[in-house]
Order: sequence, then C-alpha cells, then structure tokens
Amino acid sequence: MAAVLEAGSPSQFKELLQKAGNSLLVVHFWAPWAPQCSQMNEVMEELSKDQPQVTFVRLEAEAVPEVSEKYEITSVPTFLFFKNSQKVDRLDGAHAPELTKRVQRHAASSSFPVAPESTPKEDLTSRLKKLISAAPCMLFMKGSALEPRCGFSKQIVAILNNHKVQFSTFDILSDEDVRQGLKTFSNWPTYPQFYVNGELIGGLDIVKELESSGELDKTCPKVQTLEDRLTSLINKAPVMLFMKGSKQMAKCGFSRQILELMNNTGVGFETFDILEDEEVRQGLKTFSNWPTYPQVYVKGELIGGLDIIKELKESDELTSVLKGKP
Repeated sequence: MAAVLEAGSPSQFKELLQKAGNSLLVVHFWAPWAPQCSQMNEVMEELSKDQPQVTFVRLEAEAVPEVSEKYEITSVPTFLFFKNSQKVDRLDGAHAPELTKRVQRHAASSSFPVAPESTPKEDLTSRLKKLISAAPCMLFMKGSALEPRCGFSKQIVAILNNHKVQFSTFDILSDEDVRQGLKTFSNWPTYPQFYVNGELIGGLDIVKELESSGELDKTCPKVQTLEDRLTSLINKAPVMLFMKGSKQMAKCGFSRQILELMNNTGVGFETFDILEDEEVRQGLKTFSNWPTYPQVYVKGELIGGLDIIKELKESDELTSVLKGKP
C-alpha cells in the first residue's frame, strides 16, 4: 500500500485496523497547527514508498477525540503501531530516524517475506542519504540522546543540549549496515558523527572546536521554546492584538467589539488569530497571566482585554496608550 490513508472517524479507524490483519499498521496522531507534524507526514509518505506492505494512517487527534482518548494521546506527533488490531508499540515526538527504525523492525517480523540480507550497495547509499537528511541536525551515535551508550556520545549530546541545538539521533548499535556503511559513505571512520542539512560536520573533537570558537551556535539551528516564540509574536508589531479571527473577519463578539474600538483610533496594529494555533492560544494565557481573549499588547507589554480597552476609550486614553505614550 504505497500511500498514507486518512482515518476521519472511529469507524474508519476500526475498519483500517481490521483490514490490516496481521500486517503492520502505523498511525500518526497529528494536528494541523503543529509544524513538526507536517514534517513527520512527509516522513510517512517516504516510508510508505519504501514499505509497501505496511499500512500508514494519518488521524487528526483533535478531530477524532474518541480514538485519541482511548489510546491516551496527550501530545502530537504520536505514532502507534498495530498488528492484529492490537497495539504493539508507541513513539512520542518527531523522531524520524527512530520511526524509520521501528517501522523496519516491526515490518520485518510480520508475515511478509523479509528482504534478502545482500542489499544492493546503491540501496544502502540511498538509505544513508535519507537518514542523514531526515532532520536538519542528525547525530549518529551509540545509544540515544536520552541514553548515550559511550563516553564520546554522552559528551556530544551534552554539548548540543547545552547550546539548545535541535537534533535527531540514530543509534548505530541497532543497525550494522548503517554503522559500517556510513564510515565509507562519509569517509569518517569513527562515531559519533554529526550532520547539518545533510552535510558532515565531524565528530566530538570538531564539535568541541566549534563550541570553543563560538561557531556552533551559527552552524546549528536551535530549539525555539514556546516562551521565545510568544515573545517574538507579541513584539512582531508595536501594537499586537491576539483575537479570534482577523482584522477582516472577527470570529466572536468580543473580538468584533475590540476591533471596532481600535480601528476608530486610527492607530495601526497587527492581529494574530488564536484559533489557528492551539499552542499559542494556551501558552499565552500562562505567559501573560491573562486567562481570556482578546489580548492587546503595546511594545511587547500587555495592556489587557476588551474591558480594559473600553475603560481606556471612556477616559480618552486609548489612542495615547496604543501610540505608546505615557
């Protein structure tokens, strides 16, 4: 089956489980507002081409809550693996190499014939290229980021974590073909090996040198924390309005009222639709200690919601406040 299927209801999900029988079925619980889910959807598409005997399914977690609750899905992306309608494995998070490894392992133990051990060299080369490009930063190591299995791997993971580098890992101890093949492919005889955007950076010594020279931060993309993202959003424009809908179409009465009040001041402002991003919608409440929407910010500082804007309007202070004047 060389395509990713969609399960839009509990009945569709149940039907796909039954059709898969004793072959492997992999379900991606995803959300359209999470960019890491989109990346993993692309990984699923590639895997479906490489593993035609496996059934791959996308299920929007919030759209089919009955299934999500049954399997205790609390974050996205999450992957569940099924055989004979029974869950046999689970993977939480956007870990492309680990997903690939588990799909291969479970597929190999199914009733389908396993590929011959004498894999053509060009197939291994193609696989290595996909692995080193599976994430912007890829670390081939002994063990995983959570459980390094040698001192060198432990050191390089610590350095990358200290610099908040976003990276995925591949455990070379789990695959002898990759372990030996990557040495030849990259002409680098030892591990760990660190790649950025598909290009070899080097091993532990090189990463240490980059850290010492201050180049590591420039070389590697960092994890953008939710706090960093929210800070960036509220400072995106001098006046930011977080609302339901947009300037062109408010999607609740409070948002419509605040738009009218702010438009009447003649002061320019930008808007952010909280309905389009659940992470921002929930995170901003905690970040600003303000539990409701809409929310208005001026020069990165919270002014308040509709009631505060109404009070400022009645006291003739709204225009000056939005202009950032004391």
